[in-house]
Amino acid sequence: MKPVGLAFLAILLLGQMTGSAVLAEQEDDAADTSLSAKGDADRGRRVFFKCKACHSLEKNKTSSTANPEIAPNLSNLFGRKAGGLPDFPSYSAALKDADFIWTEKRLDQWIKSPNSMLVGNKMAFSGIRKEQDRYDLLAYLRQK
Repeated sequence: MKPVGLAFLAILLLGQMTGSAVLAEQEDDAADTSLSAKGDADRGRRVFFKCKACHSLEKNKTSSTANPEIAPNLSNLFGRKAGGLPDFPSYSAALKDADFIWTEKRLDQWIKSPNSMLVGNKMAFSGIRKEQDRYDLLAYLRQK
């Protein structure tokens, strides 16, 4: 292979690695509000009714008020380690072992299809397919 070809290959590989790092960095930015900015929090409050049967948004509560063994509290969710609410006893092994924090991008993936995003989790919810409903929900959760 010619030296010019090797240099091109090195630049190409470096660009791919840098691109991957930028993507991972964006996915891990809990302050990024680019998705919730597309949503309406009032409509998101109505979308949250699908979540409310299991999850709570009450501040200073560790889990759902309806049944604390079913679902973790979603108050102050952004920036929290997945499976990391210390007083919630029932995380699946998949969530306990997950190595990421909750950001809008990750939560959007989760809400769309929890079982596709993280195989082996225990959340019995098929997801919210409509993109605008997810943005609305993210806008509402940002307020909590």
